[in-house]
Amino acid sequence: MGKALFITGTGTDVGKTYVTGLIVRKLRQAGLNGGYYKAALSGAIHDKDGMLQPGDALYVRHVAEMDESVKNLVTYVYPEAVSPHLAAKINHRPIDFDKVKSDFERARGRYDYLTMEGSGGIICPLRWDNQQHMLLDDLIKKLNLGVVIVADAGLGTINSTVLTIEHLNARNIPVAGVIFNQYLPGDYMQDDNAFMIEELTGVKVLAYVEKGDKELKIDIEVLKGLYS
Repeated sequence: MGKALFITGTGTDVGKTYVTGLIVRKLRQAGLNGGYYKAALSGAIHDKDGMLQPGDALYVRHVAEMDESVKNLVTYVYPEAVSPHLAAKINHRPIDFDKVKSDFERARGRYDYLTMEGSGGIICPLRWDNQQHMLLDDLIKKLNLGVVIVADAGLGTINSTVLTIEHLNARNIPVAGVIFNQYLPGDYMQDDNAFMIEELTGVKVLAYVEKGDKELKIDIEVLKGLYS
């Protein structure tokens, strides 16, 4: 059974998929057996044959040069660009934890380093009906995973990143570190953002991703050490 790591973000559209692609690519280019999995994806588009295409998973598969079937990358795919719990309601196809766990463990059995990408931010409802209430953090906790947080490097990130870390701490979910996306080298505000996050939480900013980066600037041994 391989090791795994969960990637969440401080919110929607902070670049989780982009950074996740760089992470899996880094592992695989180092000769390691790195894989990808996502429990639920909303906002998928239909191809010319009417089939739903999970863009996030396809992007990571392409960037990381993975030879993997799409059905093994994502369990639940919905067309509506809304929270997974709402997309599930619209499609009458609720997210089942046992199914996610089974698919996750199958993926973990195929890869030495499995990177699991979340949906939205840490308070993202996955299922909310008469049978079950499940948020993203519930899933992380049930799978017993540590977390890396992707955060935008710009204005407002101190608040959103610290709040995300504090929530994870309250749930006793290990935080392995933060990765800054859209980083501008030498920007005094962004450098101070990283400093303040580390000062306020004790959690390190592990890597800085600039716009258009094709490689993750992190030592491979450090990256491997984030997985458990």
